[in-house]
Amino acid sequence: MATGPDQAGENVLCIQCDGRMFRAEKSVSHCYLSRVRASPFVTHRLNLMPTASRESRAPISARTAFAILALALGGFGIGATEFAAMGMLPDFARELLPQLWAASEEQAIAQAGWLISLYALGVVVGAPTIGAFAAKFPRRTLLLVFVATFVVGSVFTALLPNFELVLVSRFVAALCHGAYFGVAALVAAELMGEGRQALGISLVILGLTVSNMLGVPLITWVAQLTNFRVAYLLIAGIFAATFVAVYFVVPWQPGDKNATIRRELAAFRRPQLWFALAMGAIGFGGLFAVYSYISPLVTDVAGLGEEVMPWTLFLFGAGMTVGTLIGGWLADRGIRRAVMIGFAAMLLAQTALWLWAGQGWVALPLLFFTGLAAQILAPTLQMRLISVSGDAQTMAATLVHSALNIGNSLGAFCGGLAIAAGWGYASAVLTGIALTVAGVCIAAVSFSIERAGQRALGLAATTL
Repeated sequence: MATGPDQAGENVLCIQCDGRMFRAEKSVSHCYLSRVRASPFVTHRLNLMPTASRESRAPISARTAFAILALALGGFGIGATEFAAMGMLPDFARELLPQLWAASEEQAIAQAGWLISLYALGVVVGAPTIGAFAAKFPRRTLLLVFVATFVVGSVFTALLPNFELVLVSRFVAALCHGAYFGVAALVAAELMGEGRQALGISLVILGLTVSNMLGVPLITWVAQLTNFRVAYLLIAGIFAATFVAVYFVVPWQPGDKNATIRRELAAFRRPQLWFALAMGAIGFGGLFAVYSYISPLVTDVAGLGEEVMPWTLFLFGAGMTVGTLIGGWLADRGIRRAVMIGFAAMLLAQTALWLWAGQGWVALPLLFFTGLAAQILAPTLQMRLISVSGDAQTMAATLVHSALNIGNSLGAFCGGLAIAAGWGYASAVLTGIALTVAGVCIAAVSFSIERAGQRALGLAATTL
């Protein structure tokens, strides 16, 4: 038994058991030793993880690479089904609300916006609900059920005849959004192995960011050439391909036979879980305060033409893609440090955007770096939630997407209030800065409380 600094410079307790060295995470108030399965996502009161040097890591196998790619394909489809709807609102309004469209196009588009709002609500509701029930089932089976739900939901969106039924189909499909990413993250983390879990999670999220960069513009273009129904049949095809890929290349992983709904819901009794959710809902809302009003920022503030918007969205999505990879790399080297780096980068990028967004083409690289900085937080927040969830990792892994969708609504709402107050479109960036600062404060309080508990536990642990 020995103590020493970890990669983040904090003291940790190392225990030798059965000839293997384990690392003890000092995040609880009671210590006891038990012989446990050496899985990085099996959390006990004293989290024991086999130490592994980077030199000893096995290379990623072709089977693992294909499995990660299959999981990322699902993320690509989810990005398409969620964000492509924003570019199709006039098409939805024109075809599903013809009478209102004839009377007022603006009111019809505003009502069609319910399709986006109800999808976000479905994500918020579905993640904790499904997460509470899902932990005991085999993970590949869960993924197949989730993807099949997306196939059915997308087909219904394409075929149902009226607005109300399409609205229901969007809500039902959204229920599996957070659950898919949560379970896929756990599968990817276990496949990648100790020391590369966050990288695995970031690669799954990468499907979502690549979808923003390539899939959303492509599917929006298809909708413009045809209609939203053809576009959603294309999205259903993406999910069908994901179903086949997951079935054939994702290895079977067992669920947790000891999982119960009560145990999963017990995660909500952990203060650090609430801190992590608040970081996502409030801090990440700073991104959506900017993203929601990216079009007027480019056209009205920067003074560029509407023809540059596709390139702007491409650059923003490219920044998010790069940021996701950076976030996964950083989180594997220290989650708390990665969270603070992500928030610091967001503040720098948003401040620069606010100062120089009016300088024409300068706005485009600034938006690239805004997307990059914000997306560093996506895999780090997911890892943070998993690390503070105790035994309820399935619940925690799904909750991050509830938090991010709350951030989506919060950022858009607060930015809209600032613009409606007459402060101009650039005020949305200031709103984003304020939300990011609030996220930094929440993170600082969370980490301070955690370090105080670790120091108190460290004194007791060294006497074991």
